[in-house]
Amino acid sequence: MPLYMYQAAYTAESIAAQLKKPENRVEAVGRSTCEAVGGKFVGGWYCFGDYDLTIIADVPNNESMTAIALAIAAGGAVKSAKTTVADDRG
Repeated sequence: MPLYMYQAAYTAESIAAQLKKPENRVEAVGRSTCEAVGGKFVGGWYCFGDYDLTIIADVPNNESMTAIALAIAAGGAVKSAKTTVADDRG
């Protein structure tokens, strides 16, 4: 299966909410969305720069990764995102 890197930047409201109730949501959201499309969550991290988080997903195809990106965006916490094919083995 191909590897994908998904990067997202949080909205100001989401950052404020996370500061009020700190918890690492990257692992929970990344794992559940990857498994929902028949893939594997490789890892996820908070980071500096233009994006606040990065997720590496090992999923079946572009459509599966699109479903993950849409599911994460649908939560309303993301203001911008970017998906990169990191390794197209499939």
